[in-house]
Amino acid sequence: MQLASALLYVKDLARLTAFYRELLGAAPVNEAAGWVEFRAGLATLMLHEIPSAVADQIVITTPPEPREETPLKLIFAVPDLAAERTRLAAAGIDLVERPGGSCDGMDPEGNIFTITGSVVG
Repeated sequence: MQLASALLYVKDLARLTAFYRELLGAAPVNEAAGWVEFRAGLATLMLHEIPSAVADQIVITTPPEPREETPLKLIFAVPDLAAERTRLAAAGIDLVERPGGSCDGMDPEGNIFTITGSVVG
C-alpha cells in the first residue's frame, strides 16, 4: 500500500493555495470550485475549502495560533535542507530547527509542517 494523497481542510483556500504554491515551489496541477491539488513528489497534496457554515465559526488569528495538537502533520523531504531553508526564509516562511536537523514551520492557518533532508519512513 502506498499513500497517494493527503487532504487538508482549509478556511481560506486562496491564501493557503498561495502559501503551499510557495512552499512546494510549484503551481497546482488541478483546481476546481472549493479545492486545489498540488503534486508533491509521488503523492498529491489537496486543499479542500471548509464549508462556509463551519468556516464562519473558526477564528484564524494574525499571526495564527499553532495547531500543535491536531492529529495531522505534513512532512516534506527535500534533497538539500540548507538550500530549502534559505529559499523558504527568503519567501518569508519562518522555520524552527528541531533535533536531528529537521525544521518545523507553520502555514497561515496554524497547521504545523516539517521539512527534512531525509526520506521519512
